[in-house]
Amino acid sequence: MNDHPAKLAGQVEPGAADLEAATRRLMTALDALESAVERRREADRDEDELATRIQALGADRSRLADELDGSLMKSRRLERTNREIAERLDTAIGTIRTVLNGGDTPAVAHGDEQDDEDDE
Repeated sequence: MNDHPAKLAGQVEPGAADLEAATRRLMTALDALESAVERRREADRDEDELATRIQALGADRSRLADELDGSLMKSRRLERTNREIAERLDTAIGTIRTVLNGGDTPAVAHGDEQDDEDDE
């Protein structure tokens, strides 16, 4: 005789049904874990790309700051040279006016030039 109860067609043993359900839950959990791992990898790649971009921006910022410093120094030198040239021109203009007036009139200051021009 058989100690096992007779199985009817289409019936599954209760232990097998539990095993089947547990296997499905495990597969679902593994799929979710795999998706989470892939999302994490993408986030890590994005983070690495962002770090690379930030580093490049930092390098660009340093380069631009150096260029700006150089441009400011050059601008200051040009302004100083421009003032020196303007002073020399004023002196030359005063000397020329003195010579043209026969040496009687003292050199005219830069601010007085407008008054002389208005008189003409």
